[in-house]
Order: sequence, then C-alpha cells, then structure tokens
Amino acid sequence: MDIQFENRKVMITETILRDAHQSQAATRMRLDEMLPVLEQLDEIGYYSIEAWGGATFDSCLRFLNEDPWERLRTLKAHLKTPIQMLLRGQNLLGYRHYADDVVEKFVAKSIENGVGVIRVFDALNDPRNLEVSMKAIKKYGGICEGTICYTSAVVDGQEVFTDEYFVKLAKELEERGADNICLKDMANLLLPFRAYTLVSALKKALKPTTKLHLHTHNTTGTGDMTYLMAILAGADIVDTALSPLGNGTSQPATEPLVATLKGTPYDTGIDINKLLPIVNHFKKVEKRLIDDKILNQKSKGIDINTLLYQVPGGMLSNLINQLEKAGKADKLMECLAEVPNVRKDCGYPPLVTPSSQIVGTQAVMNVVTGERYKMVTKETKDLFAGKYGTLPMPLNEEVAAKILGNTQRITCRPADLLEPEYENLKKKVIELGYYEKEEDVLSYALFEQVAENFFKWRDAQKKGVDRDLAKTEVYPV
Repeated sequence: MDIQFENRKVMITETILRDAHQSQAATRMRLDEMLPVLEQLDEIGYYSIEAWGGATFDSCLRFLNEDPWERLRTLKAHLKTPIQMLLRGQNLLGYRHYADDVVEKFVAKSIENGVGVIRVFDALNDPRNLEVSMKAIKKYGGICEGTICYTSAVVDGQEVFTDEYFVKLAKELEERGADNICLKDMANLLLPFRAYTLVSALKKALKPTTKLHLHTHNTTGTGDMTYLMAILAGADIVDTALSPLGNGTSQPATEPLVATLKGTPYDTGIDINKLLPIVNHFKKVEKRLIDDKILNQKSKGIDINTLLYQVPGGMLSNLINQLEKAGKADKLMECLAEVPNVRKDCGYPPLVTPSSQIVGTQAVMNVVTGERYKMVTKETKDLFAGKYGTLPMPLNEEVAAKILGNTQRITCRPADLLEPEYENLKKKVIELGYYEKEEDVLSYALFEQVAENFFKWRDAQKKGVDRDLAKTEVYPV
C-alpha cells in the first residue's frame, strides 16, 4: 500500500451534544448541562456541532420535560458553528414512513429553527426514501449530507458489499444534490485497512467539491485506527466526541485525534488547550449521569462481539431486555448467532434503526419459539413485503413465502402509498387544545402519545400546577 501524504486540513464534527450521550447515556443530557460551554465550543473551530435529531427529539419530550424545538432555538442563539442533525429520511425521527408533506414541513422547520447541516440516511440504503428530504434540505438552504450506511456480508466466500456497491450509492446521492457524502459506520464494523480502500474509491469517484464525512464508533476498539487510515485515504471530515463521553459505544475521543494530527499535513487547527476547560465541564456531566445510574461504565469498554454478529450496542441491549422479559436470558448466545441468519433471509439490511430492531426481535422469536418464523412481527412482514423500501440483496424466497402467504409485495417507493397528513394532524392538535405553534403539530406527528403528555405537562406548568411527579410516573428514567 503506497500512502501519499498531502497537505489537507482535516475537519471535525463534535458529537458531545448528540450522539455521544445517545450512545452512552440514553440521550439524557439536559440543555442546562450544555449551556455553560456553548460559547467555548463555538470557538474551537469545528466543521459542525451535532446537537439535534436522532433520539434527542424523543428524549426531550419523553424524559426531560423539554421542548426539542426550544432546545434547538436556544442552541442556535449561542452557536455560530453550524448545528448538525441526524434525520432518518422518510422516517424523520420516528419509526414509520411519514407522508411527503410532513417530511417537507419538518425539514423546513428544522432549518428555520437553527439546523445548518442535515445528515440524512435510510436504514436500507434505498435512495428513494431520501429523495423528498434531500430536496427539502436544498430548497430551504441547509447543507445536505447524503448518507450511506456501511455494512458487510460474506456470501460464498465473497464480500457482497463491495467498493462498487458503495460508490454507486454515493454517486446517486451526489447526483440528487448531496453537498457531502457521509459513510456511516454505526456499529464500528469498518476496519482500518478496509476504510483506506473504500475511502480511496469514494474520493476517486466523487466530485472534488463533495466532502467525504466518516462516522464511526469505538465499540470494537478500532475507531481511532479507522479514522487515521481514512484520513490518509482522503476523508475530509470525521466525527469525534470529547473524552468524558467518547470511546466505547460512542465516537473516538476528540483530544487524541487532534493530538495525533497536530503538526502533520492533516493538522485540524484545533488548540487542545481550549478543549480542556470544556472537557472538565463534561466530566461533571458524566458524573451526574453515572450517579443517576443512566451511564453504565460497560458502554466505555470494548466488545469484539460486534464484529462477530454485527450487533450495535443499542441492539444488544434490546436483545438482552427481550430475553429477560421472556425468562430466556440463557438464550443470548443462540440469539446472537441467529441474528446473521435472519439478516441473510431479509436481504442483508444494514443493522441500524429500524432494521436492527426488526431483525433482532425476529431472531429472539425464532430462538424462543424453537421454530424459525413460526411467529413473525408485523414489522418483519412489512420488511419482506417491501413496505420499508428495496432491500440491498435478494430475499430468501422460501422464508418470504412462509411469512407473506398471499400478501402482495410492493415495488414502488413506500411513501407513494401515503396520503398527505399534515393538515389533518394540525386540525387534531388544535381540536385537542395543544396548538401553540406549527412545531407542535410536528412533535405530535412523530410521537403522538409522548407529545400529548408533554403538552399536558406544559399546560400544567403555565397554570402553576406541579406535574413533575406525574410526569416521572409516566416516564421513569
């Protein structure tokens, strides 16, 4: 491997305000814990600060008594550095496909309230599920980061997710208007030398003006090495998290990478001395999360099982919880071994929300019932029926016949089957007496029951009624 060094500043997206605490502490960092260091974060020189989207929206409403839109506006008031968010394409921040009018309105309001960069992905890497959100991002003036979910599968001794597969996806997203292409390695499966060859192929295929942004975690302990090799291959931007909530199931820590690149042709230009006071602040936040039994130190460690079963940390937690509820905790290893089998039957979807939950739950059912596909979830049936989009590889037709029976498969873009829904949702929120602003309709659209409980709490607060205890009973941390 002939590595040619070049003078090229590497940019960093800081994830401490979103993915870091989502990955390690169930997205429980509060806005008041962010506010004291926002101006300091703003002075660091990051490419962007990821601070919204993903699970933050749900967590604000469900657990933290915060309006996620108000959080976004507050962050924007303190940050000139672009605020980045994670968006699940046609799923937005929820778990189903939403009608196109809701998708466009959500993107418009996100940008209006302060988002600058939107990383948009689809769990199946189906570009059709990204077209409406990508058009809206461009229409309303955001930076569009079209995303490929990295995955791997060996069939008959050959890797089926080749450089050609990823390059084809990247070119299609670029043609649809993506300003950046993100390679999203949600489970830390992308190993260092594979990162070098894949990033090299992507950079060669993309326009010189298209930035390549790499996202990984450090679950398997290889994240730092993966970043270094990707940077040598031409990656423009990488995601890191300040060390109090970095590494483990989170992103590789910011400070070590900044130090590694210091004085090299890839120097980030970031002053570590400016990071230290911010690090000290987040150490206090980390302690609070540990004291509240939200952050488990296991999330800081290395789990090589991720490489063996391609099971991200959050998916592993779900498997364990499902088995414990079924009184079958001793079946964990069998379920982990069944996950790759189910994934193969399903056409090898990347294991990311919601496909990771669908595959994981079905693996548990196959093991617990003692017969594969004796029972199937509605979501598994929908996945086989094409209601989530086109799967990356062919289905197991024998399994498909057993699951679907006479159910008709769809081949169109799933959202084409949905009627516009925004105006009906708005009418309902007004009738319920919760409407204060357009953003309330979007909160209700994504998380109906959760949003309704938040609106009741909000109304009670305005009337001076203390509903904190009731709220805690509804949503225990």
